[in-house]
Amino acid sequence: MRTILITGPGGSGRTTIAAATAQRAADEGTRTLLLSADRTDTLGVALGTGTGPVPTEAAPLLTAWRPDAVERFQQDLTAFQSRAANVLDLLGAARLDGEEVTPLPGAEELSFLRALRDAALSERYDLLVVDLPPLPEALALLALPEELRRYLRRLLPPERQAARALRPVLGRLAGIPMPAEWLYETASRWDVELAAVEAVLTDRRTAVRLVAEPGPAGADAVRTAALGLALRGLRTEALVANRVLPETVPDTWLAGLLAQQRKALAEWQETYDVHAVPHLGRDPHGTDDLDALAVPGVNPAPAPVEWPVADRLAEDGHLVWHIPLPGAVRDDLDLVRRGDELVITAGPFRRIVSLPSALRRCTVAGAGLREGELRIRFAPDPALWPTAGR
Repeated sequence: MRTILITGPGGSGRTTIAAATAQRAADEGTRTLLLSADRTDTLGVALGTGTGPVPTEAAPLLTAWRPDAVERFQQDLTAFQSRAANVLDLLGAARLDGEEVTPLPGAEELSFLRALRDAALSERYDLLVVDLPPLPEALALLALPEELRRYLRRLLPPERQAARALRPVLGRLAGIPMPAEWLYETASRWDVELAAVEAVLTDRRTAVRLVAEPGPAGADAVRTAALGLALRGLRTEALVANRVLPETVPDTWLAGLLAQQRKALAEWQETYDVHAVPHLGRDPHGTDDLDALAVPGVNPAPAPVEWPVADRLAEDGHLVWHIPLPGAVRDDLDLVRRGDELVITAGPFRRIVSLPSALRRCTVAGAGLREGELRIRFAPDPALWPTAGR
């Protein structure tokens, strides 16, 4: 399935653009699911029909779904209480009824990610259009699966499950039930679910479309978002310049705004595949208005993002890791090698990535930023690198 993730600054019209994108695909004969993270029914307003926790047909070949985080959290908590019944009874803990449960911080994001996974794995659709939260919440959401999996592996390493046979003995000695069994099972289940979400986000058919109004604020937001997405290995396949004013405006007080739009569009066109969507003069509502928005089509799928390792051992004795980071500033970059991992900080973003297998047997020899690409040089470690005759 092809997946298009749509986000942008708050108020940029990203939900409307997501709805128009999904409708155009459906009009062209593509079975499309439109998934929204919006807490309110802005999506329903744009489509001219209500949306809710159950996938609903909004138009021929177009289904809209706005998952209910509260309901999903209630289901997860009920299941947790059942698995941990012995420990809760021992501690004298009172059970929570579903009616008194409200989502904890982060529960809404996890619920939406699981809905995204379920939607992407469905065979009923050919295209998934995702209306993400506004920036920077969307960037944090997209980083969540990888970060949580890393925390789980550090806190509950899978290899420690080898001591499973000792838990009954330890439980009898301690005189209390040992929660490790269900705890590891829960961690393993979450790891599998988060890995499935990661697989959707990193799939070669998945790409991001940014929506912004051309102007100083929009330009800053796009620059920051593109860097954060690139660090996550996500491709920005298109930039939708929304609510673009016509070249001639009757009111002189709009002349300054028009000049700002022209400047931003000229700068964006040097870097991005820009699609200008003219201002309708009103908030789009319903099928006719969505059809009037000149959003880009959904095919073909974009080329995948690659972080290649170039072999320059014969030329200068190095392997070079090429990491595209458009918009990065040299003074805002920081690299830390930690075992088989590399901690990359780019502006306000940080990511811990595993080194490719060949680079794990090397030491970092230097790095440089050139033309929006971070190039890290690695020199083979003589103690680990195989040599002729060894």
